[in-house]
Amino acid sequence: MIKLYDEGVYLVNGDAIVKESESERVEKLTGKKVNKEEAKKGTIAYSILESHNTSSDMNKLKIKFDAMASHDITYVGIIQTAKASGMKKFPIPYVLTNCHNSLCAVGGTINEDDHMFGLSAAKKYGGIYVPAHIAVIHQYMREMMAGCGKMILGSDSHTRYGALGTMAVGEGGGELVKQLLEDTYDINYPGVVAIYLEGKPHPGVGPQDIALAIIGKVFKNGYVKNKVMEFVGPGVASMDTDYRNGVDVMTTETTCLTSVWRTDENTKAFLEAHNRVEDYKELNPKEVAYYDGLVYVDLSEIKPMIALPFHPSNVYEIDELNANLEEILTKVEEDAKKLIDNPEIEFSLTDKIVDGKLQVQQGIIAGCSGGTYTSVMQAAEILKGKNCGNDEFSLAVYPSSQPVFMDLLEKGAISTLMATGATIKTAFCGPCFGAGDTPANNGLSIRHTTRNFPNREGSKPGNGQMSSVALMDARSIAATAANGGILTPATDLVNEENIPDYKFDDSSYRSRVYQGFQKADDELDLVYGPNIKDWPEMSPLADNILLKVCSKILDEVTTTDELIPSGETSAFRSNPLKLAEFALSRRDPEYVGKTKEVDAVEKARLKGEDPTKLDKNLAKVYSKISEKFKIEDVKDIEIGSMIYAKKPGDGSAREQAASCQRVMGGLANICKEYATKRYRSNVMNWGMVPFQMEADAQFEVGDYIFVPNIRKALDGDMKDIKAYVISDNIKELDLYIADMTPDEKEIVKAGCLINYNRNRKESK
Repeated sequence: MIKLYDEGVYLVNGDAIVKESESERVEKLTGKKVNKEEAKKGTIAYSILESHNTSSDMNKLKIKFDAMASHDITYVGIIQTAKASGMKKFPIPYVLTNCHNSLCAVGGTINEDDHMFGLSAAKKYGGIYVPAHIAVIHQYMREMMAGCGKMILGSDSHTRYGALGTMAVGEGGGELVKQLLEDTYDINYPGVVAIYLEGKPHPGVGPQDIALAIIGKVFKNGYVKNKVMEFVGPGVASMDTDYRNGVDVMTTETTCLTSVWRTDENTKAFLEAHNRVEDYKELNPKEVAYYDGLVYVDLSEIKPMIALPFHPSNVYEIDELNANLEEILTKVEEDAKKLIDNPEIEFSLTDKIVDGKLQVQQGIIAGCSGGTYTSVMQAAEILKGKNCGNDEFSLAVYPSSQPVFMDLLEKGAISTLMATGATIKTAFCGPCFGAGDTPANNGLSIRHTTRNFPNREGSKPGNGQMSSVALMDARSIAATAANGGILTPATDLVNEENIPDYKFDDSSYRSRVYQGFQKADDELDLVYGPNIKDWPEMSPLADNILLKVCSKILDEVTTTDELIPSGETSAFRSNPLKLAEFALSRRDPEYVGKTKEVDAVEKARLKGEDPTKLDKNLAKVYSKISEKFKIEDVKDIEIGSMIYAKKPGDGSAREQAASCQRVMGGLANICKEYATKRYRSNVMNWGMVPFQMEADAQFEVGDYIFVPNIRKALDGDMKDIKAYVISDNIKELDLYIADMTPDEKEIVKAGCLINYNRNRKESK
């Protein structure tokens, strides 16, 4: 059972839940008067944020992190940006892993060129470099960097180490650049929601099942959006730390800001096993702690779960799905038609019902969520003495790090899995974002990975290719494999869980990981491959802007994978202009051409040329603006493209979702709300104005929207910004911008974070 409280709660002595409306009970339990403001300081989150806040105001946080992490899709752009901004060395430990662009045949030499750039950067600036196939980013950070009371920033949305008492945040590259320049991460003090765990999971129920059950309850209603999820209650002790890690990494899919768990002797044992017992300290809420909400989870009532296409929140119990296959799968198909919006694409799930059972085509256990020691060992136990069959169903297993792989070898789990017909691969994040084990067209893959968004796992709707992914726990994936690909919950096969303790051997890290922190050598050069390009120049924001609508997306949520597709495009992420050619390519293929036309107009304007020669409609637009707003020289108005989406930015932290818009002339987004803070941060760090509006969008692709006095608006309260659709009849729009920090306002005015930092440097 999972229950959401509809008001704030007090947690007393770590186990008594008291509703805010019944706060007199707190005094009866403690003998002390209730002070809500003091009780807010009783959370674990408060103590960690307080210790990392460099401002004197806990309502306006300025955070400095203990360490950072990036992978090979993101670190080149981050380092290039920091270098252009004047960085000389990495001021804190910065881990550069190579777990996303590991397939070095994709795109010729360019992936390995990025890796060599990363190694040279670690040597020049003093970083930690983890070569390809050694570890996925988050497993390395768990094993080697996370510790109780720490804060870590990563340029990957699944930067989550809360089960080790670390508040970890996944953000776009711009926020990491700020830390490299010894600036701060500036946010208002977030809400904190307790995730109260009670009971114990049944055998066969894994961490993905717990996580999916929670996501299914809190995602759609935004219960924890941009808040801290703090895991408390007696049920925490029923799971070992490796299991907790598997739950914790999926908190990203709730759209929370970060997470943290109470720690105990098992946390200490985990850190001690990894030779870092000094990083342990007990973390618990104080005698009285106030939370802005509470999610009550009875672990004993959670069953094996499945998240059907196309979101981790589209959750069902496997038993429920199996009992209602036709009805549930038909609904998913109907929802998919609205999402895909292409009648020529054949997408079906009901065709996989065979003799009343669901036949899947592929199983994957991988990455930071599925490739953990406990999950792979449990899968091996379930499959022992069985086989995956020699038909279309296949199973692939990716241990999350070389140390995990080594212990699985030592304990015989790898041989057990291979004997069943499973293929064993090295540490790689590819199955999570579409660069590894892509299913066949119209295939259904079950995966213990983190996401199952549309247009992600290799799908290319524009080419008529569509596959789908359902998320499950490794245990039920193994049970399904043992049943020849017929969807099967692990509870049907498992009676008891009993696996040996994990033995960590760091010899592979000692042999291959470059440990360069505090060893920066400024005399060394960065190694550039031919695909690695600098960011193009971007202009500062003008006083008046003219936005051409280049895409209008009315989906309820637009993911970052739709804004800039994952998969093979990742190979181009070190080349801003080449990557930008893929922007919205799987959602709105006409967008790139339209925004490039606008960019050409703006470039002509900046050169002093007549922009109306490139866009004949501009003459009429200019005439209307001049007539209504009495602007003397309309050619001083900055022109840029704009995307409208209802709720953009769910998913990845990759800054390229915003930078690809910007380098092709993007000047603003308009939406009803931003799905995540990290995407909105990316929009601002790349110099685009993050507009919002409450009304429906009364404009179409190709329309021009004039926003006068935008710089002045940024200096105001931003609650009521007038804009105008310029057509035969000028229509007024009511826009607004949610809170921005003073620095964020200056970044947008400067045109991007690089310009902002360059201006600061020149003014000194």
